[in-house]
Amino acid sequence: MTLAVLRIATGLLFVWAFFDKAFGLGYATPEKNAWFAGGSPTKGFLGNVHVGPFESTFHAWAGAWWADTLFMLGLLAVGVALVLGIGLRVAAGAGTLMMLLMWAAEWPPAQHNSLGEATRSTNPLIDYHIIYALVLIVVATAAGGAVWSLAHWWAGLPFVRSNPWLK
Repeated sequence: MTLAVLRIATGLLFVWAFFDKAFGLGYATPEKNAWFAGGSPTKGFLGNVHVGPFESTFHAWAGAWWADTLFMLGLLAVGVALVLGIGLRVAAGAGTLMMLLMWAAEWPPAQHNSLGEATRSTNPLIDYHIIYALVLIVVATAAGGAVWSLAHWWAGLPFVRSNPWLK
């Protein structure tokens, strides 16, 4: 039951991030910057990366239609999969990749960014992105989808039975 609560709570983090960025609910994203209002969910974050070996790569990706679309679909798909307890292996893989890319964008090992400012990194290796990635992996591998979920129904679907990696 504890893993089910962790799975659902983590899923709701992803779903909330999707809705806030899609509709500009005024928390992390103002209404004028909402994705559905023509804003870019990646432009502000990736465009302001000033640290790490991938700085120029993230700047190139910032605001690209494909980066916005993949990011938003990833947030929604990972969140829904976790809340429903279905496709946890794929959700854990996709979510972990998202978290590792966000970790790389913040580059916690650096004490100063390329502008010479302090990064305020509190730990050079383990930050909340790594913790979220570990939670995703634990939930997907420790039967975290068995309680309060549609996992049994999902696993019984013919395309999932013939492709067990979709569990």
